[in-house]
Amino acid sequence: MSNSQSTGLPLWVQQRDTVIANDAGVEWREGKRPDYAETNEFLKKGSKFNHPEGSLEAIAQNLVRTFEMEASYKANPEQWLSIVADQFRMSTNGGPKYNAQTVADVGTYNVFLGDTEHYHSTEETFESSIEIFHNAFPNGFLWELMEVLSGPPNVTFKWRHWGTFSGSFKGHEPTGETIEVFGISIARVTEDLKIVSLEHFFDNSLFLKQLTSGCPFHS
Repeated sequence: MSNSQSTGLPLWVQQRDTVIANDAGVEWREGKRPDYAETNEFLKKGSKFNHPEGSLEAIAQNLVRTFEMEASYKANPEQWLSIVADQFRMSTNGGPKYNAQTVADVGTYNVFLGDTEHYHSTEETFESSIEIFHNAFPNGFLWELMEVLSGPPNVTFKWRHWGTFSGSFKGHEPTGETIEVFGISIARVTEDLKIVSLEHFFDNSLFLKQLTSGCPFHS
């Protein structure tokens, strides 16, 4: 697996599909490469920012998207190119710091959201969390970087998550509305731009309240 391409940038800060294509020896969770073709189309339609290739914003966005892809689809965190596996920690809103293996085991949704009134991550598995949010957002819950506030080694950036709430969420009817979530993250990176730690800050309760505003289904 080559760790760089003609751009001169490390592979893990290039386009997500480029990282996926360089997958010699990778243990994919589903036994095959993930296909982001449909996601890419929805990104084109819904993104509000178009960062110039090679800009700090584009590099940081690619790095985070690569991490999300690897955490979701690569079974072995030792094969995640985007992080320093034996040092990596991830937290939300100053909460517990999870290592790479825990993120791989329980999933990014559970680490990202934690326990709130409307979602209890400790009661969900990797698989159940994926099913819950893929059901709520059939067209994906998309992510883009808005602005980089400070550069390496502590890359601080604003981001936006969004998706159309067109499927039910834990028994609550869909509203058909576009749900948006905004936050700030700090990625501490190495000289070659691998993530050592990732801290997220956002209102997770507000996000989940938007998903439970519809009438619950009755049995």
